[in-house]
Amino acid sequence: MKTNENPGNALLSPVRRQLLGAVAVLVGGLGLGARLRAEGEGEVSHTSEAIHQEIIFNASRKKVYEALTVTSQFQKVIDNSAAMKAMALANKPAEISQELGGAFSVFGGHIVGRQLELVPGQRIVQAWRVADWEPGIFSIAHFELLEQTATTKMVFDHTGFPGGQGAHLAEGWRVNYWQPLAKVLV
Repeated sequence: MKTNENPGNALLSPVRRQLLGAVAVLVGGLGLGARLRAEGEGEVSHTSEAIHQEIIFNASRKKVYEALTVTSQFQKVIDNSAAMKAMALANKPAEISQELGGAFSVFGGHIVGRQLELVPGQRIVQAWRVADWEPGIFSIAHFELLEQTATTKMVFDHTGFPGGQGAHLAEGWRVNYWQPLAKVLV
């Protein structure tokens, strides 16, 4: 019996085909991978700053929430803040909408934004900006209120602000929000 194929070639033939197929997929995949990497470069930043602060207030979640969202109560926070002492803010009182999507303007219009989420006694999320930032730049300020036995723990996160401002903003939250808020809630 004669065959035109060498038995050794018959055994190697499927292996060769698999090997060649695998090489083709690998080479094609490398080309595709390079293209995807080139298209995807710059999509994820690992250099942005963020602020995370946890503060305990001697008040209920309801009182803390209201102090941050009721204009007349937040004006008391402003009146006790370091910013009030340093700047002439008295000419423009606070304005805070309690409506979803509503605007707020505090510290004489120096801080402005929109209410993104309002869950009474639990959470406030704001699109927040300093008036002198480039137009269209908003950060996200997230206030989570956790009731403890006789106090409220606020877990605060601030993200998306322009680079290089983290330390300044973190200190601003402490001296212009948390310290005067603690005084108002007494």
